[in-house]
Amino acid sequence: MFIVHIGRGEEVLESITRQVIARGVTDAALTLIGAVQQCTVSVMPKGNALKDILTDYDQPFELSGTGEIVDGKVHVHVTLGGDGVVVAGHLHRATVRDWFVRAYIQPVG
Repeated sequence: MFIVHIGRGEEVLESITRQVIARGVTDAALTLIGAVQQCTVSVMPKGNALKDILTDYDQPFELSGTGEIVDGKVHVHVTLGGDGVVVAGHLHRATVRDWFVRAYIQPVG
């Protein structure tokens, strides 16, 4: 297992991808914890599970997430909470502003 620290001004998925490439990891399980400012999250519409509804947010959020890396591609689902808003879904991007995110990555295979 190794930890990726994502600091101020960094994008979460890009930072994780960069670190797993540098370590030669192609398949892994991962867990995230931290706080972000801006993010894009998608959910599926009620009538069509093959579509995505993407929503952008710009506010401080506490973040927890879980995911996987398959063939080098990072896939994360998150739960975010902040100032009366709770959001859950597939993470497309997230940027750290005031705090940090840590990704705990366990290579498999």
